[in-house]
Amino acid sequence: MKNLQIRTYPDPILRKETEPVEIFDSELMDLIEEMKVIMLESDGVGLAAPQVGLSKKLAVVFYDDTLYVLINPVLLSSEGEQVGEEGCLSFPGIFGNVKRSRNVVIEAYNEHGEKRKIEAEGFLARAFLHEMDHLEGKLLIDHFSPLKKNIIRKKMRQYEKEERKR
Repeated sequence: MKNLQIRTYPDPILRKETEPVEIFDSELMDLIEEMKVIMLESDGVGLAAPQVGLSKKLAVVFYDDTLYVLINPVLLSSEGEQVGEEGCLSFPGIFGNVKRSRNVVIEAYNEHGEKRKIEAEGFLARAFLHEMDHLEGKLLIDHFSPLKKNIIRKKMRQYEKEERKR
């Protein structure tokens, strides 16, 4: 696979709606493995394909010693409400409270092309919804107030300047 790197805001790929995955082959398996490694090495809980520059409906989530591969995920139902702090590998050092559904049922394909229903609650539901947002071009910053968005944009411009110096 290619040498993928995490894309940070305001990279335009993060705003693009993704395309469904249609071919389940060894190339897809390699991509999933590379995304898993990047996510774990970055101390992330989840990673979506747009975050590594690919416009595919694919995300990985690692929670409670289980790797969840979400290909072409669809939210079937949600209920309840929770507010909790979230961060994002595409927004280094940025955290904020986000309101999400407490319980979700999603349908997604795994890496073998098998369709699965997954029920999740609490933190796992939050992680799934966060990654599924990425697949629709919706970002962490979109959940914040206008004032907080401006503060984050300034921080990200500073981050970009520092990264260019490296």
